[in-house]
Amino acid sequence: MRMVQVRQTQRVQRTRGLQPKVRKAPARDLAIRALADPVARKLASLGQIRRYAKDSLLIRENDPAQEFFVVLAGAVVVFVADAGGREMILGQYGPSTCLGEMALEGQARCASVRALRPTVCAVVKRRSLRRALNADPQLAMQLLATVSKRVRNTTGVVKSLALSNVYSRVSDLLLSLEYEPIDGIRWSREAFRQLDIANRVGASRDMISRVLKELQRGGYIAIRDRRFTILRQPPARW
Repeated sequence: MRMVQVRQTQRVQRTRGLQPKVRKAPARDLAIRALADPVARKLASLGQIRRYAKDSLLIRENDPAQEFFVVLAGAVVVFVADAGGREMILGQYGPSTCLGEMALEGQARCASVRALRPTVCAVVKRRSLRRALNADPQLAMQLLATVSKRVRNTTGVVKSLALSNVYSRVSDLLLSLEYEPIDGIRWSREAFRQLDIANRVGASRDMISRVLKELQRGGYIAIRDRRFTILRQPPARW
């Protein structure tokens, strides 16, 4: 009886040894698979992973464009600056965003990109990007559609700066932010200094302070730790 048990144990051990080991997917693949946009997933698979600390530059205006970026995690801000260091924010973007399309032609960068918080990107070399787009015309058209959408957004920003007053621009900005529930209240995902808002809407910090105080006094918004919540719809005009 004991001999039978020993043989059964040995048989089980041999069987277990033949079972294939389950290998975990590399962290790079998991980060790419987590992207919601299939176009971003395809493009990200061509690149190498890089990590950026908060406030570090991914792209510097006027530098030669040799790389293309796909944001996997974190958030970035796209901006332009004058010789005096004054900035105008063109947009804020999160995961699945494609940046640096100037790499297709190797032209100089027309704007800078900075990490708003620790950010992870897939960085694609110009040669790899061009090769992939030449081999897959559908992917090229999908990327073109993505770039066109961002151009429309940027045009909207410029139009707002040209045609709207400061109150309207601040109101539009607050309504366009991403919000998340915290303690049962929807607060803006990102924290904003008054200077950040001034750069986004092309106004002075003093003017932004006045507009925000009026919105708070009117019961339209609340501010906590530089985050905003919309209490009720701000009026179209002040």
